[in-house]
Amino acid sequence: MQRTKKTIDYLKKAFPEGYGLETLDPELAERFENFAFDETVSMDDHTRMLAILAALMGCQGLEEFQVTAPAALRLGVTAIELKETIYQAVAYLGMGRVRPFLRAANGLLAAQAVPLPLAPQAKTTLQDRLAAGNQAQVEIFGEGMRDFWRSGPEDSRIINRFLAENCFGDYYTRGGLDLKQREMITFCLLAAQGGCEPQLKSHAAANMRMGNDKGYLISILVQCLPYIGDPRTLNALACVRAAAEGQA
Repeated sequence: MQRTKKTIDYLKKAFPEGYGLETLDPELAERFENFAFDETVSMDDHTRMLAILAALMGCQGLEEFQVTAPAALRLGVTAIELKETIYQAVAYLGMGRVRPFLRAANGLLAAQAVPLPLAPQAKTTLQDRLAAGNQAQVEIFGEGMRDFWRSGPEDSRIINRFLAENCFGDYYTRGGLDLKQREMITFCLLAAQGGCEPQLKSHAAANMRMGNDKGYLISILVQCLPYIGDPRTLNALACVRAAAEGQA
């Protein structure tokens, strides 16, 4: 196998026990490892790992998540950040797709003797989550979202309320990650699952509004490319470009 020096160094710090492909699939290991751990590495390890963990949940890559999560902890992602990334996914993937990743993370943390449950990160109560969630929407998307939960046809207005109350009030307001990080994670969740292009354009624009500019989002997609494949990466790239041109 021919690995670049950068690949070898990355494997040593992130996967000291090996990545797991080299014995039975050495040719695949050579090309994938050089691609994923050298050619596409263009961000700091911490941000990169948060993006990849979110992308793996989005594409339902549970086994790869189980391989990557220990590496993320080695590269500076904290236990709280790991769990908060999973919690953030609930509103975008649903518990039906998130529970396996939660179970995997809990098993990993327990094996590393991390006391569970972790320190509480909730910042809202059942009484103030709606107001706090709407305020988070305003901070992320702008004043146009002020009282958005009151809008829409009466028969479906409850969904807009749930968006403010549950998605933003229950999750975006939590500690452990800031709003910029949560928007980046949301971008990765949407890009990786595919079929969410309208929401992806909206969140690409929200990322830019929060300071995660077009170049940053393209770099994020480069980190995720080896894990989500070319088609979804190209679709997400088109959404980023549309958002940058004001077409979100």
